[in-house]
Amino acid sequence: MTRTLTALFLLTVLAVGIALLAPSLAQPLAYHAFADRRTLLGIPNLLDVASNAAFLLAAIYGIAVTLASRTAFATASERWTFAVFFGALALTAIGSAWYHLDPGNERLFWDRLPMTVAFMSLVATQLGERLEPRVGAIALAPLLLVGMLTVVHWRTTERSGDGNIVPYVALQLWALGALTILAMRRSRYSHGAVIFAVIALYSVAKGFEVFDRAILDLGGVVSGHTLKHLVAATSGVVLAWTLARRRVVVALTAPEPAGRDVLAASRLP
Repeated sequence: MTRTLTALFLLTVLAVGIALLAPSLAQPLAYHAFADRRTLLGIPNLLDVASNAAFLLAAIYGIAVTLASRTAFATASERWTFAVFFGALALTAIGSAWYHLDPGNERLFWDRLPMTVAFMSLVATQLGERLEPRVGAIALAPLLLVGMLTVVHWRTTERSGDGNIVPYVALQLWALGALTILAMRRSRYSHGAVIFAVIALYSVAKGFEVFDRAILDLGGVVSGHTLKHLVAATSGVVLAWTLARRRVVVALTAPEPAGRDVLAASRLP
């Protein structure tokens, strides 16, 4: 655990250093110029808007799995940390759809805010699974607060005319790095390797985002950004699917009092 904590500490120092010391960078307005601007069924940018339904479906499935009594959770805190993640995924669907109806900085705020909550809560789930449940539970609120503050900071600076997206970008890189570091430790549950699939799918989704126009030009059917939504949402489905099937494989040495969650986990075959 010492190596993991050291790596997380160094990653945090690096991210904070970038956020505080790197030159300010405003949100490029070209970011809002997505390739697929077709209006279909009277809805502008329809495919980029409608593809957010995938996030909503993934969230509904994930929440149902998370709240199911048979789903393996050694502590109640772990269950609710996952609930926050899937709840944020549902809000991301709404915020992103709202943004893509009329892309701009003001609406982008409502896309990034719930997405950041999802990132931070996912990190908290892995802290609980791979270090100790109480670590994930304690870290959840601070992680959410810091994450939301970077988005608020970005919007505030944009409104004042000196936009700075650097802290937000640094936080995204920190979250990806933290998940990768934590993935190197064994989960207390089966199917723990799913986190690698989540990281891989998100990386592929970002690649689709970068090649938004090139992908649309290939056949004129779908853009890279639409595919980004679908692939990113798939990572949520994969996470929920394995969550429904996992079992406790490493018992807590000093279980937290979590009522029926601990008893249910201990009785799983």
